[in-house]
Amino acid sequence: MNSASQYDAIVIGSGPNGLSAAIALAREGCSVLVVEAEPTIGGGTRTAELTLPGFRHDLCSAIHPLAAASPFFQQLSLEKHGLEWVQPEFPLAHPFDDGTAAVLKRDIGETSATLGVDGEAYRRLLAPLVERSADLFADALGPLRWPRHPFLMLRFGRQAIRSARGLVKSWFCQERARGLFAGLAGHAILPLEQTVSSAVGLMLAIAGHAVGWPLPKRGSQSIADALAAKLRTLGSEIVTGKRVTSLAELPPARVVLFDTIPRSMASICGERLPVKFRQRLQAFRHGPGVFKLDWALSEPIPWKAPECRMAGTVHVGGTFDEIAYAERIIWHGQHPERPYILVAQQSLFDPSRAPEGKHTGWAYCHVPHGSTVDMTERIEAQVERFAPGFRDCILARSVMAPADFARRNANYIGGDITGGIVDLWQLFTRPTWRRTPYATPAHGIFLCSSSTPPGPGVHGMCGYFAARAALAYLKSRNRQGRA
Repeated sequence: MNSASQYDAIVIGSGPNGLSAAIALAREGCSVLVVEAEPTIGGGTRTAELTLPGFRHDLCSAIHPLAAASPFFQQLSLEKHGLEWVQPEFPLAHPFDDGTAAVLKRDIGETSATLGVDGEAYRRLLAPLVERSADLFADALGPLRWPRHPFLMLRFGRQAIRSARGLVKSWFCQERARGLFAGLAGHAILPLEQTVSSAVGLMLAIAGHAVGWPLPKRGSQSIADALAAKLRTLGSEIVTGKRVTSLAELPPARVVLFDTIPRSMASICGERLPVKFRQRLQAFRHGPGVFKLDWALSEPIPWKAPECRMAGTVHVGGTFDEIAYAERIIWHGQHPERPYILVAQQSLFDPSRAPEGKHTGWAYCHVPHGSTVDMTERIEAQVERFAPGFRDCILARSVMAPADFARRNANYIGGDITGGIVDLWQLFTRPTWRRTPYATPAHGIFLCSSSTPPGPGVHGMCGYFAARAALAYLKSRNRQGRA
């Protein structure tokens, strides 16, 4: 594309969606500049020594099933740019108080065998979707549109629209399968009684069987670094340490894409956006926050259930009802004594994360939006419940409360790492109800963050579809110029 402007496109923010949007534009011949406020690129995919020297911790995202499933990432050959995926022996384990654990294994039949009388129901629920997972991901990881595989999407949608509680009641009769699904559905950060709270759980289970729950060697920063390397091969530029507060601070560009939350875009664009549209962006709803701990450990977490020592991710929370209660009360401003915790133990499978013989631990729980309550003791007590002696392994810890997340990444307002609530309404109206959700009423301004479809997760699909919308706009302007 030829333009009198200095750039065809500027992308504000270098998270996976911003970098994906930039790559999608650059592949079509656009000149692209990415501007990042922080000293390092990556947004939610950054890695740093948070505790002791030599211990590498992921600041936000850690385990990446949707990155492995992403139709866009699969086009990019990121392994040529340094990205190496590590597959844990088991994607997921879910311990119980009796010292056993339900396990999601890559093989759906082996998983079913761990679920007792519910094993056959689990297989019937998921096997048809796993068998056509590539088609499902291509249709589901995108905006609301007519699917290429309507009957497959109908099969998925009939279960995804349900609450997690409704799904487990109709499919499972024992606690092992119910608890396993509660942990999966808990990733949605919704009450498990709420409509569509089963959708994320289903997607993560399908991904676990289809592509695994891999972790990137050397840390999640490797994803951002590989995307950036790919972008630079296309001749694009990345500037870090430059916080944009107004469009006037940017060089000329034909389009500007925002890998930010809606209210940040509204603030930066100011009067370029209509008043009513800015008001709708400001009204976009953000949900609960997260409270995160990173540990430098003298040895692996001593789980009672041996299966947990072979899993990259462990969901700590006990029974379905325990997890449902913990996730429900945060929506009422309360803090559970026994929180539902997501634990990742990357160093078991990636020795580059810690000095020889030592290990890392990564864990977070959900808390009310903007919470200031210290959850350290509750998280560590909950891990100790299923791993007696855990506290004795801690050499050092890093604590990140909601305000710390927001300081490190302006998109994580109130500690919300999902880019906004993913309930039934905001699932389809991210950020507002528009035929093209990435576009705005202002010429050349687009949103490409997880506040657009398909929502949160390290998959780059929000950026990819936003770039497609921007390219359609640029082509239409070119046609008008020739007319």
